[in-house]
Amino acid sequence: MKTGSGSKEYQEWFNLADSDGDGRISGSEATKFFALSNLSRSQLKQLWALADVKRQGFLGFPEFVTAMQLVSLAQAGQELNSDILKTQVDKENIKPPILEGLDALVAVSCAFWIAQPQGFPTNRWFGSKSSKKLPLNSVTSIIDGLKRLYIERLKPLEVTYRYNDFVSPLLTNTDFDAKPMVMLLGQYSTGKTTFIKHLLRCDYPGAHVGPEPTTDRFVVVMSGPDERSIPGNTIAVDADMPFSGLTTFGGSFLSKFQCSQMPHPLLDEITLVDTPGVLSGEKQRTQRSYDFTGVVSWFAAKCDLILLLFDPHKLDISDEFKRVITSLRGNDDKIRVVLNKADQVDTQQLMRVYGALMWSLGKVLNTPEVSRVYIGSFNDKPIDEDFVSPLGRDLFEKEQSDLLADLLDIPKKSCDRRINEFVKRARSAKIHAHIISHLKKEMPAIMGKAKAQQRLIDNLEEEFAKVQREFHLPAGDFPSVEHFREVLIGYSIDKFEKLKPKMIQAVDDMLGYEIPELLKKFRNPYD
Repeated sequence: MKTGSGSKEYQEWFNLADSDGDGRISGSEATKFFALSNLSRSQLKQLWALADVKRQGFLGFPEFVTAMQLVSLAQAGQELNSDILKTQVDKENIKPPILEGLDALVAVSCAFWIAQPQGFPTNRWFGSKSSKKLPLNSVTSIIDGLKRLYIERLKPLEVTYRYNDFVSPLLTNTDFDAKPMVMLLGQYSTGKTTFIKHLLRCDYPGAHVGPEPTTDRFVVVMSGPDERSIPGNTIAVDADMPFSGLTTFGGSFLSKFQCSQMPHPLLDEITLVDTPGVLSGEKQRTQRSYDFTGVVSWFAAKCDLILLLFDPHKLDISDEFKRVITSLRGNDDKIRVVLNKADQVDTQQLMRVYGALMWSLGKVLNTPEVSRVYIGSFNDKPIDEDFVSPLGRDLFEKEQSDLLADLLDIPKKSCDRRINEFVKRARSAKIHAHIISHLKKEMPAIMGKAKAQQRLIDNLEEEFAKVQREFHLPAGDFPSVEHFREVLIGYSIDKFEKLKPKMIQAVDDMLGYEIPELLKKFRNPYD
């Protein structure tokens, strides 16, 4: 990675600023080091906001280099804004900034390291076997804090009430550290694979495009040192990848799952998920060998953005596509609708197609709001000026620009998305615990357990309503009754745990106090 002039010098400065040697510069470390620049507090506040663009609460080396370049520009009299490093300057030729008192700081640092012949204990979190719980002041980023809170507060509740069996697999470190994901869904030949090729400006390993259903598997397109395809079974057992939860769908699914790796600057920031075309018509009668909607639901929970692609000539929403869209429930804020291949119809037809699409979506998406639909033709072919009017061409360009801006904004919002998903999961796990413990309480102590269980399963809607009224829980946070019933049939309710108020209280305290404290700790240090 090129970091501009003074790259070696920046590395030395980074090591100097990183006083605890954890490879990150926290807000407190930054306030001490950046003070050497003699910039005003308002300038430093803006500088931190631009450097810590992902709101992680710390600066890695690339972000530190950006910060130093911004310091240099501010010292030269330029105003700091979000566009300054994109359009106004040549980053390669920015000279390192002037930092007063740096030599004295170097001397103090050298003296400290000489006095510590064994080296500073960088992994002090894990230095003692007795130190199991990590205090909040030990974590060095928002993501680290969420990991700690999950292990100490939320995971015990999930394990006790089998949340992983009913809703979502237990989280691992890779789930927190994974790059943001974008999933593309649509019927066959709506241009999903072509859309990815359009973003990457090249083919990815294993990509197939054609008028017939060509993508027969889930393909995760992600960054890697070289171009290669990795089979699904291999990815699922790789501890460095966030796909271990897919093992629950069995070998029949994993044989239809693969990872395509390639070096690409866009894939350094996000991961793309290509999916098989959703079946329609007679093809729906041929059942897939795995739970397609279950896999889509699993990816939907992990993804930061879900693109639903439609073709002007395939506006009918098949039964399977309707089930897929229904499985996205709870992730409505991530969904974007794309009317692709819009250059294949003229302006008058496009108006009618748009109206028909909105009518079709209105029957499936049960929301009072109108969904935003992006209109365009996401491929590398030039727009046919003889077929598309100037008005249509201008519309396509603006719509494509809006959608691409939405995609490019994903890495910046990834940390906020992690927090949002974590809070959503905690609320869901708490409601799940109340449901399970309520069902357990309704079971008889000795006789008639089989009949009681069947009665509870048959009247699950009423039991959900009882839990909602008793604990004053929002109805919108409750799981799907049908899915819950399907899983519950395979269990003996009598074996479930009773309600443990301390576990519920721990999650409530986490949501009410600990997460807000975590966000407060890692906000802009110059606020």
